[in-house]
Amino acid sequence: MGRLAGKVALITGAARGQGRAEAVRLAREGADVIAVDIAGPVSEHVKYAAATPDDLAETAKLVEAEGRRVHAAQADVRDYAALEAAVTAGVAALGRLDVVVANAGICNFGRTWELTEQQWQDVVDTNLTGVWKTVKATVPTLIEQGQGGSVILISSVAGLRGLPFLAHYAAAKHGVVGLCRTLANELGEYSIRVNSVHPHGVNTAMGGDGSMGAMIEAHPMLGPIFMPALPVQVAEPEDIADTVAFLASDEAKYITGSQIPVDLGTLIR
Repeated sequence: MGRLAGKVALITGAARGQGRAEAVRLAREGADVIAVDIAGPVSEHVKYAAATPDDLAETAKLVEAEGRRVHAAQADVRDYAALEAAVTAGVAALGRLDVVVANAGICNFGRTWELTEQQWQDVVDTNLTGVWKTVKATVPTLIEQGQGGSVILISSVAGLRGLPFLAHYAAAKHGVVGLCRTLANELGEYSIRVNSVHPHGVNTAMGGDGSMGAMIEAHPMLGPIFMPALPVQVAEPEDIADTVAFLASDEAKYITGSQIPVDLGTLIR
């Protein structure tokens, strides 16, 4: 029996990368999965390739290969009506909801004063407002069920420090921390735990166009800010999924309102 046997987990941004790894890992622990992703372009300012409906279908196949049920839905976390419909359909199909992983996010780069208004808005709308809309669409079900739950908000090292070239991203991810702490206070009486996870670099499509590397090369004094203490440059999506599985499980039953870094030691520098 897995640690999440009999439970249902909803994951946004589930088509690939961290979201896919989280879906597969939670399925391996016994959870059925509601896999949500826009599965299409998010913004003209995002230069790496967008996830596709085929990517989302592949995630569903991988969950089923773990012997679990899956409900896959295309929805943009910026679109509350679409997100709410995906949650409603998923809960109807799988019977309940126990774990929420607000994972969907985007990234692009630029010096703070050179970002366009649209760059700023796209990142904040997806990475912060989209997290709030995910919570708004799911928490009422957790409360109504009356059996507690775990809400896991995927932030970043950029949510705990001021990373250069990422003002919009850092502002949004810092906002996720405030949202996490407030929700933990509000939902504690319902035995619903809320925590945030803070990865450093992760080996996914995000940032794959090399823009960040070019900016660090152009401004070498800022490069050490990104240096890990461990002799590894990036984590794998599965490493983040392991932390998510722990927070979703009863092993973390007394952990709430916490910021959990999976950062290769970057925050100690």
